[in-house]
Amino acid sequence: MSDRIFATLWLALCLAGLFIGRGIHSEYNYEPLGPRPFPMILLSLMALCAVLLLIRKPDLISWPAKPVFRRLLMLMVMMLLYGWLFESLGFPLSTALLTFGLGMLFGGVWWASALSGVVIGGVLFYAFDRLLDVTLPLGSWLS
Repeated sequence: MSDRIFATLWLALCLAGLFIGRGIHSEYNYEPLGPRPFPMILLSLMALCAVLLLIRKPDLISWPAKPVFRRLLMLMVMMLLYGWLFESLGFPLSTALLTFGLGMLFGGVWWASALSGVVIGGVLFYAFDRLLDVTLPLGSWLS
């Protein structure tokens, strides 16, 4: 039953995305096709997969225990906070906080989670900003 619920929600999101994607237009033509075909093709393929999930024979699935649901909920909250605070805190700090939270969520020691958060936030910022030339926000708290 859970795979059918997931497939129905997935199909609804894909159809909404296809509806929204029809309105994608570019001010100028930088490609022969424009920016619309790529998201439309991906959403169409995802909708096809959702339909295939709906018509296949369902598997017997046992739902996980309550502690797993709590951890999943905490993970979703952390990811939402990461996206919400990304620009104001900046990439290094928000990534360090997310990494610390994930480390604690999966049973890590606090000092190891904090150290890995600082290292991952700093190294990824350096790699993207300096080596790959991808502009990432430093955060408004530094300005």
